[in-house]
Amino acid sequence: MHVLYVIQSKKDFTFYIGITPNMQNRLDMHNRGKVFSTKRKVPWELVYCEIYKSKTDAADREQKLKNHGTAWYKLKTRIKNSILVREQS
Repeated sequence: MHVLYVIQSKKDFTFYIGITPNMQNRLDMHNRGKVFSTKRKVPWELVYCEIYKSKTDAADREQKLKNHGTAWYKLKTRIKNSILVREQS
């Protein structure tokens, strides 16, 4: 199985989209600063995932979310109660 995942930084609330065959291990790597592209924004929280049997299907979905604003917008709208928001001062 392959997991498409969306994590969100608790530091600056940005998102990262990726795929992995082992979600728990990958999230641990992100939070230990072992992933170059996310190490400056630790800690991370899993906010969404999709499971695919095919790695190709997971990679296609990842690219669609990363490269098509409409797909990303629709997903964020669907998970609006799961994402972290900044507290208002």
